[in-house]
Amino acid sequence: MDKLSDILIRLQRAGERSPKDEHPASAAAPREQAGGHLLPNRHPNRDFFIADLVEWAVKDDRHSMEHPMFSLSKNPDRKIRRYEHNGNVVVIAPGAYGLATIWDKDILIYAVSQLVAAINAERKDLSATVRLTAYDLLVSTNRHTGGGDYDQLQKAFERLSGTRITTDIRTNGVRQREGFGIIDSWKIIEKHPTDGRMVAIELRLSDWLYNAILGREVLTLSRDYFRLSRGLERRLYELARKHCGHQAKWVVGLELLHKKSGSNSPLKRFRLEVKNIAKADSLPDYRLSYDPNTDQVMFYTKDPKALAASMKRAEAPQSEGESA
Repeated sequence: MDKLSDILIRLQRAGERSPKDEHPASAAAPREQAGGHLLPNRHPNRDFFIADLVEWAVKDDRHSMEHPMFSLSKNPDRKIRRYEHNGNVVVIAPGAYGLATIWDKDILIYAVSQLVAAINAERKDLSATVRLTAYDLLVSTNRHTGGGDYDQLQKAFERLSGTRITTDIRTNGVRQREGFGIIDSWKIIEKHPTDGRMVAIELRLSDWLYNAILGREVLTLSRDYFRLSRGLERRLYELARKHCGHQAKWVVGLELLHKKSGSNSPLKRFRLEVKNIAKADSLPDYRLSYDPNTDQVMFYTKDPKALAASMKRAEAPQSEGESA
């Protein structure tokens, strides 16, 4: 048996061999470093983030939850919107394909959720450019995965990139001083070889939204949000989640709720829709009730312990203007 000292000497000599003593490497094979070390990481800093996390909580940015930036209708909406409240101004201008819808927003929620999960995991590859898989996006947002669903997904990207936002609302302490798209750009980077469906998509979020993510200006949503079929249901849930926050209930006048929702329905029709949603009790986490005497709507948590604690404190219902 060789002595340990002899083995070490042979290994040292092997490492000191001249390159001319080595067999020439194949031109097709990657070159090895002397001593058999791993090749260097040639792309340590990608300029995009891969949305590949399996475990993630549903996150939405607080600013788009507060302000009505998305259409609640699946019919093309080409009306320019101007929303002003508590000193904040937002102007939303639709593109050629119409205003981005609240269902299109699922794409943003998915991207935001993945990026926030990456921040929590202390990943270093964060970027406003996100590369995602179409199938994972469809499944995660509770959609079908047929051919038509991929076509609808492409139309959603077109509406998101075409819709322009002008606002003075700061995100992460930064004020955007020019108009911007809800997403700056998108492209299909991989298609299925047989049916041509999009497989992988790359999209670039607006700096306004990306700054909100970096500033953790987000709230957690119930996954049942993606099960809500009607646009107004989704919007009312967003508002309830945003304004209830750590309190158990939130009271708002119907006229102001109509303004904050972004609904195009006349106020009379909107009142009926709110009553029907209250009766159906379909919102995750929250219930709502309408008081005809005051023409107000109260949102309150479905958590009995939190509600009981709130009632015990006997807090007066907080008006929307105080909580916004």
